[in-house]
Amino acid sequence: MTRLRLAMVGGGEGAFIGAVHRMAAALDGDWDLVAGAFSTDAGRNTRTGTQLGLAPARVYASFEAMIAGESALPADIRAQAVAVVTPNHLHAPMAIAALDAGFDVLCEKPMAMSVAESEAIAAAAKTSGRHFALAFTYSGYPMIEEARARVARGDLGAIRLVQVEYLQGWLSLPIDGDGNRQAEWRTDPARAGLGGCLGDIGTHAFHLAEHVCALRVEAVSADLTTHVPGRRLDDDVSAMLRFEGGARGMLKASQVAAGEENALTLRVYGERGGLEWAQMEPNTLVMRWLDRP
Repeated sequence: MTRLRLAMVGGGEGAFIGAVHRMAAALDGDWDLVAGAFSTDAGRNTRTGTQLGLAPARVYASFEAMIAGESALPADIRAQAVAVVTPNHLHAPMAIAALDAGFDVLCEKPMAMSVAESEAIAAAAKTSGRHFALAFTYSGYPMIEEARARVARGDLGAIRLVQVEYLQGWLSLPIDGDGNRQAEWRTDPARAGLGGCLGDIGTHAFHLAEHVCALRVEAVSADLTTHVPGRRLDDDVSAMLRFEGGARGMLKASQVAAGEENALTLRVYGERGGLEWAQMEPNTLVMRWLDRP
């Protein structure tokens, strides 16, 4: 099998999620990172490319230069897909431009800043015939697929209750005002969008609930709270969910749960039993039954 060629926009020196994508691509073993526009800061961009061992000519000064430069290369050399690991406000314009230029796109979540932007991405993917993938990575765990299969098979009976939570504590203090770059943009409405905690980790919890149960949420009633004074976006969310078919759900997402790391937990209960999965112990799926151990 020929290894796939990946380009990346964002994820430069000091960033968080870009390095995670690169590690995941390396672990997967099917990808080579061949190009990038890692930062608008020229020095940071160059240092990142050098550290990653890229050819200097394929470390581009801007996203636009990268798309143009890679498009001009022979088909057997240029990047085949672009990973978009920038702040949220750039997801839609960059994804659409990459799709229009004939590249497949791997995009960080949330998908975009609005429904209109998301629909524009979908239209670009359809027109271009290229793939657009969104990084809801927790659905890739084997035990999550086991849970989904058991629900689909009807093992639990009709689904009644869904509880999902994602707790972190890294924003418990006002580090977004103290120079922390990761916190600073995530709490800026202009770059993160209208949802802070909700857009950053609540979206993972929401996706996992729908994915495992194969049910769509029809209605939401949510309480968004900001606990840290001066913070411009929510850092704590509680929501009631109403699923198609009558199931009811609760979603909790917080980034001020002091001491928590990535505590994503899902519980699903049907007529005959329930299941529980926790991301901090991802290889365990607990099954509970009315009439047996």
